[in-house]
Amino acid sequence: MPVIHEFDPPERFVAGTVGEPGARTFFLQARTGPRMVSVALEKQQVAVLAERIDELLDEVMASTSGETLIPAVAPVVLDDSEPLEQPIDEQFRAGTMTLSWDPGIARVVIEVFPLTDTTEDEEEAEAEPEEVFRVRLEAGPARAFVKRAGLVIDAGRPDCPFCGNPIDPEGHLCVRANGFRRRDPA
Repeated sequence: MPVIHEFDPPERFVAGTVGEPGARTFFLQARTGPRMVSVALEKQQVAVLAERIDELLDEVMASTSGETLIPAVAPVVLDDSEPLEQPIDEQFRAGTMTLSWDPGIARVVIEVFPLTDTTEDEEEAEAEPEEVFRVRLEAGPARAFVKRAGLVIDAGRPDCPFCGNPIDPEGHLCVRANGFRRRDPA
């Protein structure tokens, strides 16, 4: 039986980072009272999770014809620009994530499972995960999560307009510009 870190709903659920752009570690962090869980993940996982939450809420808003109150944008009162709470003790590194809508309680359900080193034989056995990080969010806080996640992602290094790769403060060799060294315009 897996250890389930469940927050239904959390007092705070955010994506955040530790470190300088180019060397940041991304985290999902949930807290209710003194209980807090932090899960490490990749920048792309944060981006996809935020995008999918936004799409899910848009689908629910369209399919329920106004029966379920879903804000189109994040309510301003739910803006959270505070840093991650300390101490950050990584519970595990995220692997697979699932996302769903629970119509019975009108909440987004996010489940994060640990990254595993599995072989094909182990995958066939479909072993139960050792841990699960489960968060249930009402629509407003879910939109606020999406908004903050976008800001966290955009706070990194700027992208090269030619190749899309990040530009370090020292610049980078752009393949699309025939090796011309691009610099951060800032």
